[in-house]
Amino acid sequence: MSIQPAKSAPQPVVLQGRYVRLEPVAAHHAADLFAISAGAAAAERYRWLPSHPPANIGEVEDWIAAVQDGADRYVAVIDQASGRAVGRQGWLRVFPHNASIEIGGIYWGLPMARSPLATEAFYLFARHAFDDLGYRRLEWKCNNRNEPSKAAATRFGFRFEGLFRQDMIVKGENRDTAWFSIIDSEWTALRGEFERWLAPDNFDAEGRQRTRLAVR
Repeated sequence: MSIQPAKSAPQPVVLQGRYVRLEPVAAHHAADLFAISAGAAAAERYRWLPSHPPANIGEVEDWIAAVQDGADRYVAVIDQASGRAVGRQGWLRVFPHNASIEIGGIYWGLPMARSPLATEAFYLFARHAFDDLGYRRLEWKCNNRNEPSKAAATRFGFRFEGLFRQDMIVKGENRDTAWFSIIDSEWTALRGEFERWLAPDNFDAEGRQRTRLAVR
C-alpha cells in the first residue's frame, strides 16, 4: 500500500481550545512573553533551552523577528480567560514528505503550571498534526538530564525511543538527547483520553482535576 506524505507544513493558523488559543507568535506578544520570563523561577525554567532568559522586551522582539523568518513555526499560547500570552511552543523538524514533525522550543510560563492550559496546548498541536495535516509521527526531544520534560513526554503518551549520546553542545555543556514519539496508530486512543481529561466536568470549582490523565 502506498504511504502518503502529510498535506503540508503547518500554516499560520489559529487553533482554538477551551482554555487556551494558539496563534502565530507576533510582536504584540513580546510584553507578555517577557513578563513570564522574568525572575529566578523563570530563569530556572530556561535551564534546558538553548537561549538565556531575555534581559528586556527588545530581546523578545528580536527573538520573535528571528523565528518569524526561520524554518521553525512558533505560536504563542494565549490564556482564554485573561487574553494574555502565557507561553510559546514551536513546530520543529518539519518533514511533510515523511509525515514527521516535532513539537519543541517549549516555554510554558508559571501561569500555566498545575492547570489544564499546558495539556490543552499540547493536545491542540497533536490534533492539528495528526487529524488536520495527516502526519504519521510526532516527536518530542529533550536533554536527558531534563527530568521534568521527560516526565511531561511520558504523561502525554509519548514512547521513549532511545538516547543520542553527545548529540549537542548547548551553553557549553554536553547534551545527550532523549527521543520520544507518538505515531498515528496510537493517536486515536490518546485523543479520546485527552478530550475526556480536558472536559469541564473533570475539574472542580477551584480548577483541580478530579481524575488524572491516563494514557497507558
